Amino acid sequence: MRSAGGGGGMRSVNGWPRVGGWFRVGGWRSAGRSPGAGRWCRATLAALVTGAVVLPLSAAVRPQTPAPAPARLAPLHASTLGEAYAANRANAAEAARMAAAHHDRDRAATDRQLASPKRHLLHFDGRGSGRVTEVLGDLARADRVAVLVPGSDTSLDTYGRFHAAAAALHRQLARQAPAGTRTAVVAWLGYETPGTVSTTVTTTGRAEQAAPHLRVLVADLRATTGPGTRISLLCHSYGSVVCGRSAAGLAVDDIALVGSPGTGADSAAGLHTRARVWAARGGDDWVELVPHLSVDLFGTSVGFGTDPVTPAFGARVFAAGDVGHSTYFSPGSTSLTNLARIVLGETKAVTHD
Repeated sequence: MRSAGGGGGMRSVNGWPRVGGWFRVGGWRSAGRSPGAGRWCRATLAALVTGAVVLPLSAAVRPQTPAPAPARLAPLHASTLGEAYAANRANAAEAARMAAAHHDRDRAATDRQLASPKRHLLHFDGRGSGRVTEVLGDLARADRVAVLVPGSDTSLDTYGRFHAAAAALHRQLARQAPAGTRTAVVAWLGYETPGTVSTTVTTTGRAEQAAPHLRVLVADLRATTGPGTRISLLCHSYGSVVCGRSAAGLAVDDIALVGSPGTGADSAAGLHTRARVWAARGGDDWVELVPHLSVDLFGTSVGFGTDPVTPAFGARVFAAGDVGHSTYFSPGSTSLTNLARIVLGETKAVTHD
């Protein structure tokens, strides 16, 4: 179900209590808060604080598969793209050989696929959970570039589904683009994403670590593409926290938040960006049930503040249809169609609920 707006109070959604609005500890606030809602908010906050600050991580650590250090590359420019692609494919091929020797067949298979001559990698690092920046399309000649910023549980081990989302968007852009408009999609797995069931998913720490790397990517894209190229960030789930932490002064034209738990900012204006800020949530997305709260505790920010699809945030809210949390890029979906319109600059064609 989708929120009807920023109104407060607690209502039931599929048997779960839901709190409208948001609050901040230290003079915390909640729009239109009822006593019952306040008690539920405080209980939820206590659980978040306990999970994020007190409880130790209990998830098993994945055994480390050996991989080479990333390739050393010349500064990125249209003239060095081919060199970068070739060097990163070679690095992925070596990572595949090392993973196979380590008897990690799944990682070896993923690395081998990325080493294919058909893949265009701006960056590859097979160590640990992995980092990949992959281009779909002709980046040097593109008029419109979409950068996908993923959320939790995205790594080399789950990269296939992230690549599938990027490929679906690339195909959609090709179908919808006006004649003569050239498009490219950049799948950016450029940070260590948090686990959905972990303490890190409730804090901004991973996003703050990721933000400088996303800024470097956008600067590289600006150096590689033409001066008139429009760049859009499409930020899913925890990726919207990354985009929120990166947005200030970033040379992008649009920022679209889908399935967002919040950005860490109270409003779109608080992102300090010249970009148009968009937001959508699917009718079957469980993230609606996440309390939109924010607290600074012992130097750590827990929670992500205002719900981006409410009027209080001030984004341009667009229709996503009935998609779930992991299906915003499903072929044929309302969300994918509207995301392609945003990337193409067809803002009047974007539909709203």
